[in-house]
Amino acid sequence: MEFDFAAGSLPILVSMPHAGSALPATLAARLTASARASTDSDWHLPRLYDFLGAMGASTLAARQSRYVIDVNRPPEDTNLYPGMDTTGLCPLDSFAREPLYLPGLAPDAAEVAQRLTLYWQPYHQQLQAELDRLLAQHGAVVLWEAHSIASRVPRFFDGRLPDFNIGTFDGAACGGGLAEALLAPVPPAFSTALNGRFKGGYITRRYGRPQQGVHAIQLEMCQCLYMNEPDMDPLLLQGADATPLAYRPDLAAAIRPLLQAMVGAAVDWVRQ
Repeated sequence: MEFDFAAGSLPILVSMPHAGSALPATLAARLTASARASTDSDWHLPRLYDFLGAMGASTLAARQSRYVIDVNRPPEDTNLYPGMDTTGLCPLDSFAREPLYLPGLAPDAAEVAQRLTLYWQPYHQQLQAELDRLLAQHGAVVLWEAHSIASRVPRFFDGRLPDFNIGTFDGAACGGGLAEALLAPVPPAFSTALNGRFKGGYITRRYGRPQQGVHAIQLEMCQCLYMNEPDMDPLLLQGADATPLAYRPDLAAAIRPLLQAMVGAAVDWVRQ
């Protein structure tokens, strides 16, 4: 099984399509040294969100790295942001534009098709099955797409990203008021954006069907809120684990209650 799944009782499914960092040994041997670190993963999200089980939320998290295949991209590999730079279904370079594969070892069309069968399809089959179950039980359900990214990625956006970035595909993926309900618990000390640089990936756009009772929303949050980013301010590392990409319990302690409040707000909204 290439994902971790737990069924809950609440009308919400939290999907973490980029949480994994695993690489098959045969693939890792073809990757560059930097690629084998899976730096562009949404690091530590299952740990950050580990309160979900006690709340009763369903969870689905990919185990494999997005470098194997990105389950949040269309199977036909179309660009979700036409005219803008983005990474593809089976990426060939990193967010820093570093090549992922050793020369001449990138996947061909047949290998991409195989990865779709082995990794992409099972994730989406489980996601759809759980949405169907929750929809039948509750009549309406929230699909929460949990993501995180370095606060500064010049390839995709200028300057620093807002702390919390909500995407609803410009309102098409969920009913009116859901995004506002999620943002309501966020204190003014945190910056927010709604349908800014991140409007929601393939999963948000594909499964968000508010007319049918499925309300999809994406939260893309800055990793510096709960972990070490490679270029983090040294002042923030004083007295903490300075290991690159390390989880920071001291930072996460302020974020976890806020995320729990936001998830609770989503559940309250869909029940109403």
